[in-house]
Amino acid sequence: MKRDLPMITDWNDAYDNAGHIDGAREYPPRWNALALSFREEMSAAGRAELDLAYGTGPRNKLDLFLPAPSTASSDPKGLAVFVHGGFWKAFDKSTWSHLARGAVEQGWAICLPSYSLAPEARISTMTGEIAAAISFAALRISGPIHLSGHSAGGHLVSRMVCADSPLPPAIRQRLGHVLSISGLHDLRPLLHTEMNKILQLDATEAQNESAALHQPAGNCPISCWVGADERPAFLLQNDLLATVWAGLGAETEIRHQSEKHHFDVINDLANPDSALTNCLLQQK
Repeated sequence: MKRDLPMITDWNDAYDNAGHIDGAREYPPRWNALALSFREEMSAAGRAELDLAYGTGPRNKLDLFLPAPSTASSDPKGLAVFVHGGFWKAFDKSTWSHLARGAVEQGWAICLPSYSLAPEARISTMTGEIAAAISFAALRISGPIHLSGHSAGGHLVSRMVCADSPLPPAIRQRLGHVLSISGLHDLRPLLHTEMNKILQLDATEAQNESAALHQPAGNCPISCWVGADERPAFLLQNDLLATVWAGLGAETEIRHQSEKHHFDVINDLANPDSALTNCLLQQK
């Protein structure tokens, strides 16, 4: 479902998700409780490997969750990845563990990395860290690799399939699908926001880190998924990447999910039967 979008004149308001979602403050405590319960469940079952170091930085850690062994095979179907959002300046992996449930119940391993945040790190540094996290997990889990990310995380996974991707060629060849959920694909508008005092983007980095301004790499399909009730800026960001990259020869998909906003559009990753989980894990 799509709707006509207004002209954006106030960039701070355009990216103010919490200010336009009822009960916004209630979401993080709820996420944390669900995530903790899932980690405890998976740890008790011997299917969680927590705080694996993929780099030397204090936040260069990831959690890896494994599916239950089946009678047919003890190997996961492949590796799924979820990269969290928070405008590159908030949250870590521990808030989102429960979103791994959909993938693991479909027989996939899934890793959730933390990464350095602004203002201590630049966004270009975060891009390199996510590539390192994916590469680390890919050495532990064989098979296809499917990437997902939300908001700033959608930006980071989209950067993995740009022509200048920091992923090693052998890892890039294993990519089967990328799912950018409410992703930010053109960072130049953020130069005009108050949050840039923390992000410290300049014009050069904003351009270099904008996936929509890059050529797509290879033939990895990408789906751009957004809640239909999100801020108009996120609807524009979502459709921009899919439209531009389709024109450059990539296989893209645009999805506007009805009755979903920026904070609840990711919920369905916890459901193995949801359209969102099936979108992430689809194999061409």
